[in-house]
Amino acid sequence: MKNFDAIFWDVDGTLLDFLYSQRYAIRKCFRTAGHEITDAMIERYSRINDMFWKRLELGEITKETLLRGRFLQLFEEYSLKDIDVNSFLAEYQEALGSVYSFIDDSLTICKSLQGHIRQYVVTNGVTSTQKNKLKLSGLAEVMDAVFISEQLGAPKPHKEFFDRCFEQIQAAGWTIYPDRILIVGDSLTSDIKGGMTAGLKTCWYRPENALSMDPRVKADYELYKPDYEIEDLHQIYQVLKLFDCGWE
Repeated sequence: MKNFDAIFWDVDGTLLDFLYSQRYAIRKCFRTAGHEITDAMIERYSRINDMFWKRLELGEITKETLLRGRFLQLFEEYSLKDIDVNSFLAEYQEALGSVYSFIDDSLTICKSLQGHIRQYVVTNGVTSTQKNKLKLSGLAEVMDAVFISEQLGAPKPHKEFFDRCFEQIQAAGWTIYPDRILIVGDSLTSDIKGGMTAGLKTCWYRPENALSMDPRVKADYELYKPDYEIEDLHQIYQVLKLFDCGWE
């Protein structure tokens, strides 16, 4: 008997390589603005961006503050006073949703699960960006539904986000048993914490050596220990116990 009836997939950093899209988008925007950008600047932006998303998860800031604030901080740190943040942000979000790169053959894996388990996307990303990226990648066609925090009015990891997912699933005629749903994501503070709060089973898709590389991740891990851990998406078959395969 299979372990679960449904799977909640995170997108960025789990099914799709967010850093690949991010590098493309920010380089494109800096070219438009007439500025050079270095690898160090991209790395700094990535850290600023992560910090702002963490603050959103904690309810400290609004989504609008996040979207503009991360660039305003970057521009201030590098004394870039001639860039219009609104134009930059609009181009960035469009560019971010225009390219994608699969992680671990994620589309093939999701296609193989069709007919065996219900699949849903759960994401905190910007609606227009995520919808376009999911459509272009083909992942939208594989999912039973896509849940985006902007549309639901609450972000992961808040319980309200998952409650509204459940409401829409039930409205479509499916009975919800939270402990029969597995959430898979790369963020301990968003996906795993959110899944725990909602009563789901949790699976952390973690980078190799993540716990030994970053003391902040170690601290989060102690707070939000997942039910399962995988380093390759093919290992999800073993977690789901759907197929007899060689992945362990």
